[in-house]
Amino acid sequence: MNVDELRSEYTRGELRREDLKSDPVQQFALWFEEACRTGMVDPNAMSLATASATARPSLRTVLLKGYDARGFVFFTNLESRKAREIGENPQVSLLFPWLILERQVIVYGGAEKISTAETLAYFVKRPVGSQLAAWASQQSGVISSRKVLEMKWEEMKRKFADGKVPLPSFWGGYRVKPSEIEFWQGRPSRLHDRFCYRLQSDGSWLIEQLAP
Repeated sequence: MNVDELRSEYTRGELRREDLKSDPVQQFALWFEEACRTGMVDPNAMSLATASATARPSLRTVLLKGYDARGFVFFTNLESRKAREIGENPQVSLLFPWLILERQVIVYGGAEKISTAETLAYFVKRPVGSQLAAWASQQSGVISSRKVLEMKWEEMKRKFADGKVPLPSFWGGYRVKPSEIEFWQGRPSRLHDRFCYRLQSDGSWLIEQLAP
């Protein structure tokens, strides 16, 4: 297969300045709801880019678990690679690749830990298996085999068999506070629509159209 011959013509929609909400979180909510209605798998999946103190980048997919005017929330092991890098450099980027709608949303901003109370409120909603996995996995650490991981999970299952699974001290959430949010809509002939909201010092948002 010739990879350079793979291409699609984007014809599903357009994005005009007059259609945009004045607030980017409201615009995100509109697009997110539309993405959910498509029936796509994990519309809340987002790529999270971080960088170490030496500017070495890394990228992975995580799940959005909440958003509002304060920012975008995800959860993770606080000893993971992503958490270590956020500790060194809190500036991150999020990407929502809603390709079925020929859309992307990119968020730039600073990540900060959320409160233990907020983390606990989410943790208790997780399936028990996922709660146990939070205890069993030393995320980003080297393991000799999958069997080791499964044995640790079974150990946690036995340990907490008689009661609720407590919140691990090493597990928590981050909120990405946006300074820029870009909305991208694919258009024919690669003349895509791109609009970027930039946070101003007075708390308002400047909207600029970008060349594709």
